[in-house]
Amino acid sequence: MNVPEDLRYTAEHEWVRVLDGGPRVRVGITDFAQDALGDVVYVDLPSTGDAVTMTQSFGEIESTKSVSEMYAPVSGTIATVNESLADQPELLNEDPYGDGWLCEIDMSDPDQIGAMMDASGYTTLTEG
Repeated sequence: MNVPEDLRYTAEHEWVRVLDGGPRVRVGITDFAQDALGDVVYVDLPSTGDAVTMTQSFGEIESTKSVSEMYAPVSGTIATVNESLADQPELLNEDPYGDGWLCEIDMSDPDQIGAMMDASGYTTLTEG
């Protein structure tokens, strides 16, 4: 399982990458999550400008196995969404840490990053 060292992780299997020192972050699902979901066929993303609250649902991922909620890893405002996922939802399976990112959020509280797991903590969670 791929768990990049430079990201932060949530117990809901999302990752966060701080962009240019913050407060903007890029959000996606982990390799573990995409593997558990199976083939992704549709992604319901929030809209640019939407306010999101940490741990609250902000979209859905539909796969051949199930429909799963996505939970905001931080509070803030949706700055941009990955428009490519509309036509290529399989990017979540093929490149979850690269082209398969979900959205970017302008954080309202950058300290929320500190509450997330590092790569070691996330690896422990997924192996337990």
